[in-house]
Amino acid sequence: MRRPLSLFLSAVALMMTATALAAPHPVPLSELFPNSGHARSAIIINKVLERYHYRKVKLDNAFARQVLAKYLAALDPNRAFFLARDVERFENGARRLEENLRRGELDAAFDIFRVYRMRVDERVAGALKLLDGQFDFGRAESYAFPPSSASSPSTARWAQDSAELDELWRKRVKNDFLTLRLAGKADPEIRERLQKRYEGLARRIHQFNGDDVFQTFMNAYTETLEPHTSYMSPSTSENFDISMKLSLEGIGAVLRGDNEYTVVQSTVPGGPARESGQIHAGDQIVGVAQGLDGALEDVVGWRLEDVVDKIRGPKGSVVRLQLLSKSSGSTAQTREVSLVRNEIKLEDQAAKTFVVDPLANAPGLKIGVIEIPAFYRDFAAEGAGNQDFRSTTRDVRKLVEQLVAQGVDGILIDLRANGGGSLAEATSLAGLFIDTGPVVQVKDNFGKVEVETDTDPGVAYNGPLAVLVDRDSASASEIFAAAIQDYGRGLIIGEPTFGKGTVQTLIDLNRYVPGEHNDLGRLRLTMAEFFRISGGSTQLRGVEPDIRFPGADYLTNHGERSLDNALPWTQIKPADYKRVGQVSVDRLAQQSAERIAQDVGFRMLTERSKLMRDAEAQTQVSLRETERREEDKRRERAFKELQNRFLQARGITPVDEDADQIDEDALDAQRKAIARIEVDEAARILADRILMERERQPRAVMKD
Repeated sequence: MRRPLSLFLSAVALMMTATALAAPHPVPLSELFPNSGHARSAIIINKVLERYHYRKVKLDNAFARQVLAKYLAALDPNRAFFLARDVERFENGARRLEENLRRGELDAAFDIFRVYRMRVDERVAGALKLLDGQFDFGRAESYAFPPSSASSPSTARWAQDSAELDELWRKRVKNDFLTLRLAGKADPEIRERLQKRYEGLARRIHQFNGDDVFQTFMNAYTETLEPHTSYMSPSTSENFDISMKLSLEGIGAVLRGDNEYTVVQSTVPGGPARESGQIHAGDQIVGVAQGLDGALEDVVGWRLEDVVDKIRGPKGSVVRLQLLSKSSGSTAQTREVSLVRNEIKLEDQAAKTFVVDPLANAPGLKIGVIEIPAFYRDFAAEGAGNQDFRSTTRDVRKLVEQLVAQGVDGILIDLRANGGGSLAEATSLAGLFIDTGPVVQVKDNFGKVEVETDTDPGVAYNGPLAVLVDRDSASASEIFAAAIQDYGRGLIIGEPTFGKGTVQTLIDLNRYVPGEHNDLGRLRLTMAEFFRISGGSTQLRGVEPDIRFPGADYLTNHGERSLDNALPWTQIKPADYKRVGQVSVDRLAQQSAERIAQDVGFRMLTERSKLMRDAEAQTQVSLRETERREEDKRRERAFKELQNRFLQARGITPVDEDADQIDEDALDAQRKAIARIEVDEAARILADRILMERERQPRAVMKD
């Protein structure tokens, strides 16, 4: 029910109170060699993976070559430092890597890192020299983007010689310079900022100690097996423990590293980032500042944990983020968002409800909407014996009772951007809408299958039901939606879901070496997989909606499908269950498509999805300033025209978010109107189904 460890730790770190950390110092090259603790940890990790991982690992020569490629990609994802001859030497030196790993011999990994650090120094020195020169932004040339992430290491070639790397870096520095120019920065400020960026890159690499190198290499090893398995060094484990004991304070965002950028993976319900409405999945964080007037620090090229350390902080303090939107591509201007760090309370994540009425396609019908941001359960209150502890199921039951009392004709469950949570809550929530029966199957690494079952007889609501999902509905959300779909209990509407169908556990490596005085760290291990009661997994494919919204047609590199080495979709024997309904969607889908084709709001959402797809697919960009500015203006103009047309059609005056003074109430109304586009159409689809069912009911026969 969890995200990859790197994402999870980032989310925890961002939500937690900052702790005082000593400034790291440069580590001499003479200290970058493996120690006995690293060797013991490597041997134990091998044995644990071979025995307990869900995907059976075979540590052979072919697998070892993949580990080496993943390690090189982790260090140099843009292929901007190593030369082809370096890689050839590494490959020759790692011919017996599988044997070395079994014995805990890690000299090759540390040798590669020492060379990497020297290559970084060489390239940073060259980049700083380029900053002293002038750039011709009228020249017709382009900059080819490196692979989008370290998960695709085979999509580019290594430079053959230093001259080829020199040319790559000339264009890279020129592109960095032009990007800041387009953001409105003056040339002297740009030179100063880029100098700090490049010097900071070298400085952070010099701060890697032996544990950092070992963790980087072991994670290349585990991620070659499967993306949700990862190793935590002793220091990382200690920070994890500290974080788990602290109250949830911060901005509430899950981050991931993508090449040199820190990218927003998702925002946490109830957190300042989500509540602001200004931070979205896919946004790139390029700068961080403290307080209302603190200096902005460029964080491009920073390690993920260093960016997290800058963003997290105590409740009530202000952090400013400089962001690039995913949908606007490489030519976009940055925007700045100020957030007040705050405690993320359970109440802020609680389910909420409202009624959609009137419905243009079904006058007289009312559809109740229940928004569920997360599958939560107050385990602390429950453990203390509080019989009235908060949970998703308990809150939704009360909301259902309220909606029924208001006389709604159907209920829509909104699970968009719900990243999951408690498995027990997903099971019990399904039980509000179905009678007793299986909800999800869990298969462990030994092949044993257990069935999570709703044992509470009866239902809280047996009327017309629909569930709205999107690309960020994950884990527990997918389990609930899949159960509703498999039982035929309701319609699933929206986009294919995230596709996270695996289960992880945290293993302390010290338990395998009794009496060991050195902390060996911990391993986060994938040890089970979720399966629908119909037999198919939620892994990789997620849940396919009965009726898809058009934005789904532009959904490409997202969710589990975007992760390298993700477990494949598979299936097992169906559980023993009986469908309670049959959902016919052809007519409903046609009616919805006809409405959407005329809906200016959906045209705006579809165009935004296209922009995001095009931004992801972009492989190169012009280095001619006039062309870049025109492209920037074209994209921004196209999106704003669509958005303003939609808002005006709803009787809302568009807010200029770039203005010095912004009416926050008007801006909030604008965001809510956009968020309601898909909800309103999902409600209309459910209303169509209610009317269809009424048409099919036999009319009463009048008697004399």
